Amino acid sequence: MNPERIYTVLREPHFTEKVSILGEKANQYAFKVATDATKAEIREAVETLFNVTVQKVTTANVKGKVKRNMRGMSRKKNWKKAYITVAEGQELDYMMAD
Repeated sequence: MNPERIYTVLREPHFTEKVSILGEKANQYAFKVATDATKAEIREAVETLFNVTVQKVTTANVKGKVKRNMRGMSRKKNWKKAYITVAEGQELDYMMAD
C-alpha cells in the first residue's frame, strides 16, 4: 500500500462505552476510517502504525443523523467505523503510534 494512504485510512480512534467494554473483554478497538477504505487496507494500516498482529477487522457504515435547526433540517455526514481485534496479549497504545 502507498505510504501516504496508510496515514489517511485511519481517521481517529472511536471511544464509546461499548468500545471500552469490548477492549477489556475481547481485545477489540474501534476507529473512524475513510469511507472508501477496505478491510485489507485497515488491517495493514493498524499493523504498520501500532506494530501489532490484527486477527479480525469488521466494518460498519454509519448514517449521519438528521438534525432540526432554525432554518429547517440538516443532515450530518455519513462515516465508517472499523472494529479491530488484536492478537491475545497485545494492545494498542494510541500515544505511541509511529
